[in-house]
Amino acid sequence: MTQAMSTPAFSPPASERPILEVKDLRTYFFLEGGVVRAVDGVTFSLARRQTLGIVGESGCGKSITSMSIMRLIQSPPGRIVGGQILLHLKETDEVVDIVQLDPKGARMREIRGAEIAMIFQEPMTSLNPLRTIGNQIAEAVQIHQRVSRQAAFARAEEMLAKVQMSAPKQRAREYPHQLSGGMRQRAMIALALSCNPSILIADEPTTALDVTVQAQILDLMRALQDDFGSSIILITHNLGVVSQMADHVAVMYLGRIVEFASTRELFHHPLHPYTEGLLNSVPVLGRKGKQVLAPIKGMVPSPTEVIRGCPFAARCPHVMEICRDRDPALREIASGHFAACWLHSIA
Repeated sequence: MTQAMSTPAFSPPASERPILEVKDLRTYFFLEGGVVRAVDGVTFSLARRQTLGIVGESGCGKSITSMSIMRLIQSPPGRIVGGQILLHLKETDEVVDIVQLDPKGARMREIRGAEIAMIFQEPMTSLNPLRTIGNQIAEAVQIHQRVSRQAAFARAEEMLAKVQMSAPKQRAREYPHQLSGGMRQRAMIALALSCNPSILIADEPTTALDVTVQAQILDLMRALQDDFGSSIILITHNLGVVSQMADHVAVMYLGRIVEFASTRELFHHPLHPYTEGLLNSVPVLGRKGKQVLAPIKGMVPSPTEVIRGCPFAARCPHVMEICRDRDPALREIASGHFAACWLHSIA
């Protein structure tokens, strides 16, 4: 049973115009073994200069949501089958539905980099190993700003300095394999921000980095957001990172948003049992010895399985009869706090 179109999870205050509106987005993969509903009715808004954290277990649809926004879904087998991705362009404030654009067309290529940029999970597989860091950044600058090669390379050196890369002129002439993991991540951030995009999508930006470098990268992203005025979509499974970075949090499970709230509200008053499970499974400094970590029981259902009722019912400690029969819609339970759970939605 598919989820009915849900209430928009977050509408920015009237004083804050949205920069991005995702409405009932559905991205499916059509495989021999069945249809994978990787993103199945996702709705949210992103305000200007705000950071939205998207969290959930591996395979919940976080990265596919971001790849859908960038129109980087491999087709076949993947395809956006419904919904809208409304982008408010920074110069003209024209509203463009990205879903209607040709993913390989000129308009979408203009939007990537200039309007929306992305930091991918693993820089070593995203950077071209055969080209220097400076040349890769300079190429992006030339595509979107149509400046000379010399000016574009100077911009690359400037951006490497902005991301606090040591010896930026030297690093611009080095190849990805010559840099450490933290340096490659800084290079990816420099590449993403080289054309001053309105939206930066960061997909697990601190994965595989040690805690010291993680802290440096997060501090850098906050500082650059202040400098460039970008909005950020932060995709991660690390709730500690979200607590430091995000203004609002969307919790995803099996391709859907099951809870949405301000960061403080969600961490202090979680409403969905899945969110409670995520929070209870995180180590907390100072936790008393008797308060052991509580993993979420059970397994995530097969992505090709058509589930009747709430998709979390089989793993939920509070499951009721209605949960196995009817799928709860995402509803506003408290001011600005949305959850898709029958515990709070029974009329």
